[in-house]
Amino acid sequence: MADLTDEIAASAAQWVVEEGLEYGPAKRRALKALGLPPRTPLPNNEQVEVQVREYIELFCAETQPEELLALRKHALMWMTRLSEFRPYLGGAVWHGTATRLSDIYLQLFCDDAKSCEIELINKGVAFEARSVNGLHGEHVEALSIHSYCEDLNEEIGVHLLVNDFDDVRGALKSDSQGRSPRGDWTAVKKLIEA
Repeated sequence: MADLTDEIAASAAQWVVEEGLEYGPAKRRALKALGLPPRTPLPNNEQVEVQVREYIELFCAETQPEELLALRKHALMWMTRLSEFRPYLGGAVWHGTATRLSDIYLQLFCDDAKSCEIELINKGVAFEARSVNGLHGEHVEALSIHSYCEDLNEEIGVHLLVNDFDDVRGALKSDSQGRSPRGDWTAVKKLIEA
């Protein structure tokens, strides 16, 4: 069974890197591509991340570091623009597995979700609002933006997930590997300068 989950993780990693899919959809697409039944046990996200890192090392070692740096700089620009909402960067751009096909995910923490929408409207930023599962499984507002990234010369998806002000404490608990799941402006700036 372990060999099968490794095979699913490797197939999912290819979809993550080559198509920019998130882990969940990539695992489901891997099941279909491998001709496996829908109820087949799936690898966890850590297993997929290991395979994503290996795939990047094998096939994207020359281009991925530059693309990741461009995405981190673009994320920092948005974090600066939205600093009053206490932004934290998460996902592949934070963890270092992003390619030019990856979206940027910022967790915002504020008392009023509508205040972020108003700020975007005041800055002339078009966005699409929807509800998604938040940090603790409850629904939060997600504001999705198409943002031109000069360094990559293309549009990047930037997703702003608006959380309650006090949820920031739980958002910084280490993951199963002891890593911080997201970073603030200072932490992202350090990654860029490293």
